[in-house]
Amino acid sequence: MTETLSLTWRQYRLERRMFWRNPSAAFFNFLLPLLFLALFGAILAGDQDQLDVIVPGIAGMAVMSTTFSALAMNMVFLREQGVLKRLRGTPLPTGAYLGGLAAHAVTNTAIQLTIVIGAGAAVFGTGWPRHWLELAVFVAVGVVCFAALGVALAHAIPNFDSAPAYVNAVFLPVIFISGVFYDADNAPAFLRDIAQALPLTHLIDGLSGAMVTGAGLADNLSGLAVIAIWAVAGVVLAVRGFSWEARRG
Repeated sequence: MTETLSLTWRQYRLERRMFWRNPSAAFFNFLLPLLFLALFGAILAGDQDQLDVIVPGIAGMAVMSTTFSALAMNMVFLREQGVLKRLRGTPLPTGAYLGGLAAHAVTNTAIQLTIVIGAGAAVFGTGWPRHWLELAVFVAVGVVCFAALGVALAHAIPNFDSAPAYVNAVFLPVIFISGVFYDADNAPAFLRDIAQALPLTHLIDGLSGAMVTGAGLADNLSGLAVIAIWAVAGVVLAVRGFSWEARRG
């Protein structure tokens, strides 16, 4: 057990080093949400109600981008380049490798949320979170949900060249339907119905309750249940479809 934890830590450190050596990945993960915040902050300056919607929305988008999008792209690359196959033939335990990847994604999520929450409190007037426990619970369940769904989606992507198209075909519609940039309650009825079936909508609602409105965890239990259901489905699909080897033909 101790050896596995030590190997997980080493793999995690390796993932962090490789991440920071890729400036484009760092930009997408950390600067892009700030650009969105700056853009919408300039457009909505003086409208605090709208800013209170945007900041939790961007925070929810950050969770999805650092887990779902990042892992889907990364798993396809590793699989198609034969990295996963070679790793399986090494003494490195599978759990240690996947644990290092997961910890890397969680670290990116934590940094991203810190940046968004800090910017919201310092610049956009949303203040600091009112319920830290609720924030932690929704972020934890959201990370598990979107990480599992990202790995599951990777199984459906045939090669790395098509990975951006597959990932964005899911990511972009979800962030627009789920109310990242507007209050989803003001959307047309059919969009609201779709949004209520998606986990990102409920993650944003939970983050909004913790960061802005002050709604407690008990007020968002149904939303938490929806995210948990998606998480279970994602884990099942991720495990059943996992492949160490690149596809042929």
